[in-house]
Amino acid sequence: MGRRLLLHQILIDLTEHVYFQPPEGLSMVYPCIVYQRDYADTKFADNGVYSHDKRYQVTVIDRDPDSDIPGKVAALPKCLFSRFFAAEQLNHDIYSLYF
Repeated sequence: MGRRLLLHQILIDLTEHVYFQPPEGLSMVYPCIVYQRDYADTKFADNGVYSHDKRYQVTVIDRDPDSDIPGKVAALPKCLFSRFFAAEQLNHDIYSLYF
């Protein structure tokens, strides 16, 4: 299983509805997690690649402002809270996750 698919399974364990790079117009079911790749961190040593970590933007979208899902995402290793916003009666907690 590829690393992204492993991440997908970890996120599904947190909530039932998980979407990777969903197309515009997709009707999502809430609460959900939407994630996409947004960066990669490459470190070099001895003129070669030492490590290459992909970073994902992970967004928890929920109608419940007191949802426990954001806390579960925040507890994942190498996860950093980025920002929060509310739009159209939905709460969006956004994280950066290296995986």
